[in-house]
Amino acid sequence: MAKAAASPAFLVLAVLLCAVARAADDGAGMTKFKVYFHDVVGGPKPTAIRVVQAASTNGSSTFFGAVVAIDDPLTTDAASSSSEVGRAQGSYTFADQKTFGLLMNMNFVFTAGDHKGSSLSIVGRNEVLSAVREMSIVGGSGKFRMARGYVEARTVDSGSNSGETIVEYTVFVKA
Repeated sequence: MAKAAASPAFLVLAVLLCAVARAADDGAGMTKFKVYFHDVVGGPKPTAIRVVQAASTNGSSTFFGAVVAIDDPLTTDAASSSSEVGRAQGSYTFADQKTFGLLMNMNFVFTAGDHKGSSLSIVGRNEVLSAVREMSIVGGSGKFRMARGYVEARTVDSGSNSGETIVEYTVFVKA
């Protein structure tokens, strides 16, 4: 049995529907805000702890194979003493043998402020030596249920002197 060819009207309708769907996702309705991530790897109260590593990790210039569990404060400003609005909870894996490339897998859990009781799930590559890194928002809860979007990460302080790395996260989210 021969298949009928699609009519020109059907093809025009399909193209128009695709154009409308694309226009509907133009960034309108995005919420934008900033939080500051404080990653403390040493001292009496670390917020990031290496939980596993490969036998070869200590010999790697990029710590390849190390996995770090995090429960890092999220604040309203870069100062450690600024108001805490949540926690970055999850892990990062040193996943690149040539540069400091992390696989980030974390939730921003909001405990105060405008987003209290909500969370965002963030996954992606974080090449920490780059000026700006982009990671995906793949979901959320509360006011961010079914969220999508991205974050941009910018290092404010590498922590080389203090042991506390501070990263500005600009969040672009649509729920």
